[in-house]
Amino acid sequence: MIVAERKTLEQIEGMIGDFEKILVAGCGTCVAVCMAGGEKEVELLAAQLRMKAKMDGKHRTIDEVTITRQCDKEYLDQIAKYVDEYDVVVSTACGAGVQFLAEQYDEKVVLPALNTLFIGVAEGPGVWSQRCMACEDCVLDQTGGICPMTICAKNSLNGPCGGTNHGKCEVSDEKDCAWTLIYRKLEKLDRLDYMRKIQPPKDFSVMTKPRKYTHESFREAQQDED
Repeated sequence: MIVAERKTLEQIEGMIGDFEKILVAGCGTCVAVCMAGGEKEVELLAAQLRMKAKMDGKHRTIDEVTITRQCDKEYLDQIAKYVDEYDVVVSTACGAGVQFLAEQYDEKVVLPALNTLFIGVAEGPGVWSQRCMACEDCVLDQTGGICPMTICAKNSLNGPCGGTNHGKCEVSDEKDCAWTLIYRKLEKLDRLDYMRKIQPPKDFSVMTKPRKYTHESFREAQQDED
């Protein structure tokens, strides 16, 4: 899941500036799970903006709406009837959702209410940790399901480096060495022979941005259209 956190009220207020009609648009998927941009968080932000406007003597219309996903055109179409009524849309989606919303309604000012942090997992109540760099060349089959690109501070594909110390990373005594974790996992799986394999460096020169992916089921149909 994508993990994000909300910007401060002061930052959001600063972006809004003199706009008077504001729609706070929430996203009900990833950012809802990490309690940053779902329906409850949208209601809270809208209430805070109303209260701040009242304290500052500003006459503002602030409404809210939450859709299932802002990264999906099907759901963005659902708010078409709302968007035209406002001067600005404050999105509580991840960066991808904000951009897609701004693209869909390209004559409307769209502002980000969140900072997108990483792709991660829920470790426990209120705690998320990064697990994936979306590097486009997954090696988890070679490393016991532990990502060296994410867990290793140096993104080392062939470790450990000389800085490891009693299973800890030289960056911090509290950070486990990724390659110590990989070694122990491979040992547990009786697959230590994978430690002897040399991983080639990633060829970032061929990684164009922004990336695009079409599922194979749709590629032929898309080619026919072209």
